[in-house]
Amino acid sequence: MTNSLLFGISIFVYFFAMVLYVSYLAFRSEMLGKVCTGALLGGVIIETAAILLRWYESYQIGIGRAPLTNLYESLVFFALTIAVTYLIVERKFGIKTAGAFVTPFPFIIMAYASLNPNEIQPLVPALQSNWLISHVVTCFVGYAAFAVSFGVSFLYLFKVKAENRTAKTQGAFLAHLPASDLLDEVGYKTIAIGFPLLTIGIITGAFWANVAWGTYWSWDPKETWSLIVWLIYAAYLHARITRGWKGKKAAILSIVGFLATIFCYLGVNLLLSGLHSYGG
Repeated sequence: MTNSLLFGISIFVYFFAMVLYVSYLAFRSEMLGKVCTGALLGGVIIETAAILLRWYESYQIGIGRAPLTNLYESLVFFALTIAVTYLIVERKFGIKTAGAFVTPFPFIIMAYASLNPNEIQPLVPALQSNWLISHVVTCFVGYAAFAVSFGVSFLYLFKVKAENRTAKTQGAFLAHLPASDLLDEVGYKTIAIGFPLLTIGIITGAFWANVAWGTYWSWDPKETWSLIVWLIYAAYLHARITRGWKGKKAAILSIVGFLATIFCYLGVNLLLSGLHSYGG
């Protein structure tokens, strides 16, 4: 058994979970709902085992490092954090229908990761730091919270559209979605969790940069886009707390924030060059 085999199995399990969650939207069977959650939890367990095995294998070949240092490893970790974050939100708020809008992410991200080189390579000098794990983990858990908020915000917009119709024309599909107020609250709370984690990730990254490159901030494309993402979510929270911004505007800003997050993570690595180019 190798880490690659386990990662491959997790892709199929995530795909299976995604199909089940979409089916749950149509049938809303209690038993099907339990199977959805069980399938996603199964994917999380298998992928966690794959990451731990990859970590162990790195020691077996004399490299010995956490599997968080290249695009492939960051993608699989991102998929895992999204799945875990969603399961926690589903457990806390009981919004199982949101799974149809969130669970495609772990499957798509893992499928994309499988197209990238997955060899275990030694760390480049800039990554040989004690800041590595704290920086990467806080950033990606924050990203995962934003991903869940993105999915919930999309669901919110669908729900509001349904609620604006008359009872006669309201479709049964949208009528069974969670209340819009609950979706709005979940979208806000997931951002309220992700924002401080992103902040910690940026701060730990600055300390790491000072050790590796001799400066806390160099306006590298990754740093600049991280600041843009931080400002978007800071504006979201500021508007929500001080001006009572809720509803459609907040949902749209959440969607914009996550699109900026994806560009910060993948767009910068794939399209722009800079000090973080090793991440691609």
